[in-house]
Amino acid sequence: MELTVLGGSAAGPNPGQGCSGYLVHSGQTRVVLDLGPGTLPELRKHANFRTLDGIVVSHLHVDHWLDLLALRFALTYNPVPPPGPIPLWLPPGGCTLLNRLAGAIADSAQASAYFSVLDVREFDPAGELSIGDLRLRFQSTVHYVPCWAIRVSNGRDGDLFYTADTGPAADLADFALDSSVVVAEGTVQIDSKEDISTRGHLTPEEAALLARRANAEFLVLSHLWAENNPFAALAACQEAFGGSVELGVPGLTIRWGQTIERQIGGC
Repeated sequence: MELTVLGGSAAGPNPGQGCSGYLVHSGQTRVVLDLGPGTLPELRKHANFRTLDGIVVSHLHVDHWLDLLALRFALTYNPVPPPGPIPLWLPPGGCTLLNRLAGAIADSAQASAYFSVLDVREFDPAGELSIGDLRLRFQSTVHYVPCWAIRVSNGRDGDLFYTADTGPAADLADFALDSSVVVAEGTVQIDSKEDISTRGHLTPEEAALLARRANAEFLVLSHLWAENNPFAALAACQEAFGGSVELGVPGLTIRWGQTIERQIGGC
């Protein structure tokens, strides 16, 4: 399996870095987990955006889906058209959101077909989603809106676990257990005064503890503000995890099967 980071910023883009977005590649299957603002240009470096097998959105905060609008324009007006609509899997309530957006952006004659370049569906968080070579399962997190962590498997290599946005009270370690690679957010600084039972984000140390309890081999620390010193966050995370940790920066690619390797850059 292969993971490529498309963006790793928190609620707003950092300089030179978009928000949440991750390309997962297995066999001939390419699936994107979240497509936040600023991630579509990075996606185009690594995959043909016209032929994705699916896009799955973890929750409906704008920093996890805004480039769906940019993708819609690219698919609609690019001189090389897509072969067909791209499957888009939204969390519960997502279809209503897109319909409201279409009504606000397009005139009444166009609104019903505004997102016709996307095959829009909602996933069942209690079920399993099969997309080509990949199987995805979901676990609810503790966040400020309904949100689901995602576990991705191809049945051969070790699994990928993506926390999406979550606070520590979600206790996702059992759901993530024995995943090879964990992508965890680490948005909050350790001196946060927010109630831990309702806090919707992790500290870098909490991200490390989750990955350690999950027995992960590799941790990608993501969803960070540039103003919060990501390299200090990385150092704290490395100390707490004790294994391999990388910052989730655009172009970081992790491949694993028998072994795990990483690279920074394009294709």
